[in-house]
Amino acid sequence: MKITNLYSSIAVNRSPFALDWGNNGLICYAAANSIAILDPNYDDSCKLLKTHAIHTNRVNTVKWIRKPGVDKENELISGSDDNLCIYLNIEDNENPKTILLKGHTDSITSLDSIYVGNTLLIVTGSADSTIRLWKITNFQEESIEAFQVIDLNRGICFSVKFVELDNAGILLTFTTDDDKVKFYGENENKEFVKIEELIGHEDWVRCLDFIKDDNGDLLLASSSQDSFIRIWKISPYNANVELIPKDIDEIQIETRIFTLNNQKFVLAIESVLQGHENWVYSVHWNRSSSNTLQLLSSSMDRTMIIWTYDNDLCMWLEKVRVGEVGGNTLGFYGGKFNKTGNLIVGHGFQGSLHLWMKSNENDRLWEPSVINSGHFREVKDIVWEPKGEFLLSASMDQTTRLHSIWARDGKTTTYHEIARPQVHGYDMQCIAVLSRYRFASGAEEKIVRSFQAPANFVENFRTLTKDQEQDDEGDAIAKSNQKGAAVPSLGLSNKIVYEEDLLNPVNEDKKFKDEYPENYFVPILMKEPPTEEYLTQNTLWPEVQKLYGHGYELYALAANKSGTILASSCKATTLEHAEILLWNTSTWKIIQRLRSHKLTVTQLKFSSDGNKLLSVSRDRRWSLFENLPDANNDVNFQLVSTTDKNNGIHERIIWCCDWTHDDKFFATGSRDGKIAVWTKSSTSSESSLKDYASCCTINIPSESITALCFARSFYKQNNYLLAIGLESGIIKLYSFNGSACELLSSLNNSDAHHLTVNKLEFRPSENKIHLASCGNDHLVRIYEIDQ
Repeated sequence: MKITNLYSSIAVNRSPFALDWGNNGLICYAAANSIAILDPNYDDSCKLLKTHAIHTNRVNTVKWIRKPGVDKENELISGSDDNLCIYLNIEDNENPKTILLKGHTDSITSLDSIYVGNTLLIVTGSADSTIRLWKITNFQEESIEAFQVIDLNRGICFSVKFVELDNAGILLTFTTDDDKVKFYGENENKEFVKIEELIGHEDWVRCLDFIKDDNGDLLLASSSQDSFIRIWKISPYNANVELIPKDIDEIQIETRIFTLNNQKFVLAIESVLQGHENWVYSVHWNRSSSNTLQLLSSSMDRTMIIWTYDNDLCMWLEKVRVGEVGGNTLGFYGGKFNKTGNLIVGHGFQGSLHLWMKSNENDRLWEPSVINSGHFREVKDIVWEPKGEFLLSASMDQTTRLHSIWARDGKTTTYHEIARPQVHGYDMQCIAVLSRYRFASGAEEKIVRSFQAPANFVENFRTLTKDQEQDDEGDAIAKSNQKGAAVPSLGLSNKIVYEEDLLNPVNEDKKFKDEYPENYFVPILMKEPPTEEYLTQNTLWPEVQKLYGHGYELYALAANKSGTILASSCKATTLEHAEILLWNTSTWKIIQRLRSHKLTVTQLKFSSDGNKLLSVSRDRRWSLFENLPDANNDVNFQLVSTTDKNNGIHERIIWCCDWTHDDKFFATGSRDGKIAVWTKSSTSSESSLKDYASCCTINIPSESITALCFARSFYKQNNYLLAIGLESGIIKLYSFNGSACELLSSLNNSDAHHLTVNKLEFRPSENKIHLASCGNDHLVRIYEIDQ
């Protein structure tokens, strides 16, 4: 069985050094507990190529290792909340070589590396108030310990950096919580000792970066929470040059002399750059293709600035400023140039990636480009639209996101996030599709909310996917005057923006000065997937209905195939609150209240014909309701079968369930590591089961089954294809022939998930088998399974 990853979506962790851009053209970034490798130029698009799940806790910092004489890196280092620094060689991407650097007793927050001959020097800064130095000479080792520990005496290390001074050895620089930049150099015992410190910033220094200028001198850029950037020059000492001007009336620049390996160097402030209005988290040097030095700074003021040196004015000037417009974001944690300096990438507070490309016509004009991104917290639910044209995901980052293809002539088809229908004030828990352009969602509130696509989305969806299929619902929406949606001031509901609203915009001058501004919708016809700025501002769907009825936070949703009935459940500890509510999606009224369970109903599933509803619960039982229309032919679901403590196979919470596409079987999965497949049986003697019995069980010892689903059509030789997701993050695929299951394939943590799999959903398509998954590791994935 061949399984191909078509799409992976995940955000960058909220850390200043969570991303690096290598000379190999690839971006590595920290993503939950894993290291993600992204190709930003994948056939003029972008694609997340691989996630390496080696750490056991949140990754804070990653960095490519530059090796002299090697143009394309295949080595990197990472630091995590699991107190480990890991050396990773991905020359063999499927079986990478790892070396564990053990010794820290708290989170690693910064790191750097440098090659000295064939020896790799690594430095790590940690929340345990130490800086540790490591040497790797034997790359076959599995783990090493630090050869030196620098005690910061309860201080916190923010940034560390290695640089080689010509013919003088290695200089180690780092910053802590005392506003100074420390210089350490090697002594005769090959230990790093303090030789100098820089004073000038008025708040914590967050980032350091070095580069050589045209004269061969070193330039050091330092960025700080005082909103300033300082550029320092390090040059060889020349006894014949006066360090301080003789004329006392002139402005004097303080210079210092320090010694490294018996060689003297002059250190002086070169420039102070002011342009940001908030903390400057990162700086990055680059020598462009035209051999011009340029400095990129990233700030919490939601902007990134490119600085260049003006030879006529003899000063550093702001050349380009890019950033976010609108939205509820909080600025940039970091930014990087690519090798040639014609692309820059930034990562924001909400984990978003931003890519800009320099215009070929004007080097002062930088245009947004297509980049991958994703959720920055646990993804709780996913669901395909009825035809399988797009996938919706709901996450605890308080958003629902829509993922679909970008179809281009002569180019590879790639998946992207093309809309963010809901940006909410509560963590999202569940989602259900009602029709192609309608869905309902539930969050950690007592309300079910329903949404419908606006006209602008339908137009853009058809353009990006090249969808020419006749679609009455889409045609009706496209002709309507509901163009988009906006979030009112301090509101949670997405307000419809009509065509007339666009013709008569609000006059901002007449609004009260202290009134919170609204996020206004601006319709745009997209020719490529939207940028983060456009997603947060212009892709909301209008909210059409709120459904009240539950007493506690929503937990599960499901809709029948026609979308006429919506079932919902909430968190519960009593029979009353554990009831399942059935809603008529035309009138939005409650049809029925179904009672069977005593604790939270964890998942709901309608059969393909819509006549049966299956529910599983924390009370270790499943219940089956069947629609038995009354005399008026009204919907009338009745409990027809259930398990109890005598006939139930599961001994722990049942997390998941699903029907086969022909409704002949259904499966349930539990925390006890058991999957049971059930079907009608005339031999069942249990009164509560009423002609239902288990025909097959799968035991996975020491695991918890958290997700399962059947393919929407037969696999091979009329067998059913069953996907199972585990709490450990592994996904297993089984073939079921009606009486027994056979393991076909297993996806490991790097290919599947490294934390709990929350939902699996096969795409409703008969041509190709596509499986979507989501998990607590913030990932949304789509796989293609070869038949």
